[in-house]
Amino acid sequence: MFSDQEPKPAAVLVPMLPVDGEWHLLFILRSKVEGDMHSAQVAFPGGRWDPGEKSAEQAALREANEEIGLEANGVRILGTLEDFITISNYNVTPVIAVIPWPFEIHPDPREVQRAFTIPLSWLADPANREVRERVAPDGQSLDVVYFKEYDKELLWGVTARITLNFLEALKLA
Repeated sequence: MFSDQEPKPAAVLVPMLPVDGEWHLLFILRSKVEGDMHSAQVAFPGGRWDPGEKSAEQAALREANEEIGLEANGVRILGTLEDFITISNYNVTPVIAVIPWPFEIHPDPREVQRAFTIPLSWLADPANREVRERVAPDGQSLDVVYFKEYDKELLWGVTARITLNFLEALKLA
């Protein structure tokens, strides 16, 4: 545990979509924001729950709409994965969904630099990832998943761990 305070609830959408007959996951590159420890990192669309939200699914869909313009109609929620506590003290619930494709992505520049996909087959290849030791801000040593660069982007940290857990759930890793 990285904080004495109760983690804030958050959710991310793990969007699956077919591209040329192959399943891909959709990722975002977060915008560079001064003071944000997750700034300019690869992530899934998502964020903290808003007041009044009653489920991770509701929060994840709202965030995906705000960040990339994904409309909830046509999205098929498949379920959730185990929660993660982040070093920024969020309790993140990954929400797995199949999204309509293609759709016109409208990244909110305040939150998202770009959106891109990575094929599940590439993510499932063990040659494309490794575990490295990293020291958290509180001095704790952590094993962190890193994928090789794909489309000039580096997938690592909680997003990489969620991706790996998803692959394991599919029996692909």
